[in-house]
Amino acid sequence: MPANTGLSEKTEIRLKQPKQYKVVMYNDDFTPMDVVVEILIDVFRKNYEEAVAIMMTVHKGQKAVVGIYSYDIAKTKAARAVKIAREQGYPFRVEVES
Repeated sequence: MPANTGLSEKTEIRLKQPKQYKVVMYNDDFTPMDVVVEILIDVFRKNYEEAVAIMMTVHKGQKAVVGIYSYDIAKTKAARAVKIAREQGYPFRVEVES
């Protein structure tokens, strides 16, 4: 049994926010605008007006950040968006950037 030295040990727990990653959507000439809006609403939880505004930004500027999340969430949302588009036959492109 260890001897009681009268000293106590303090443990400090520091929690820090996880690093955030951008989900970036790129324009292409094949994926219909309504499919992009549908993905923005269903996957990224944008309302209709936000989805249309982001879709137009992508359409006019070639890309836009559609959300900022922790790494796992960003990767999951990006993969889900691409899967939905691919299932409909479109070459939709979404990437995760730091």
